[in-house]
Amino acid sequence: MTWNESGGVLRTQLTFADFAEAFAFMTRVGLVAQEQGHHPDLSISWNRVNISLTTHDAGNTVTENDRKLAATIDAMRAS
Repeated sequence: MTWNESGGVLRTQLTFADFAEAFAFMTRVGLVAQEQGHHPDLSISWNRVNISLTTHDAGNTVTENDRKLAATIDAMRAS
């Protein structure tokens, strides 16, 4: 999976077979993020999920917490 870092944000867009798969994955990301105490920006458009990670408490910059969640999302996508 490709993550792009710019402007203090890690971003990626994932494509799925259909809306149901995209929505299910986005829901799983939300649950894992909550467990990690993270609150990513997530959006869905039919079969695409957009994810943006930044740490607001650190001045809207990418921190190790963002990188940890990105790695977890990569592992979820690979499984």
